[in-house]
Amino acid sequence: MTDDPGYKGRSDGQSNGFQLNRPTVISLLYLGSFLAGITTIIGIAWTLVAIIGSIVTFGMAAFILFPLVAVWFAVRAIKSLLAAQKQEPVRNVESWIF
Repeated sequence: MTDDPGYKGRSDGQSNGFQLNRPTVISLLYLGSFLAGITTIIGIAWTLVAIIGSIVTFGMAAFILFPLVAVWFAVRAIKSLLAAQKQEPVRNVESWIF
């Protein structure tokens, strides 16, 4: 196995039908845990890195999107409040734009 993300298997162009990629290795480690429990810890730790990366990515997206949604919500609410005070219908209720 290699650390190269583009690694596809044997370098001589022949394939034996068995790909040694990350999910395969983790599955083999889980199966190996029947014999020795330590392989499960390795598989979980390896998967945990990917999960933490996903959580960080989601957190950054939420950190960016939440203020934008809050501004959009406030503008729409103030716009409807002003229309209600003037006893007029809100214009462009189907539109997502202010």
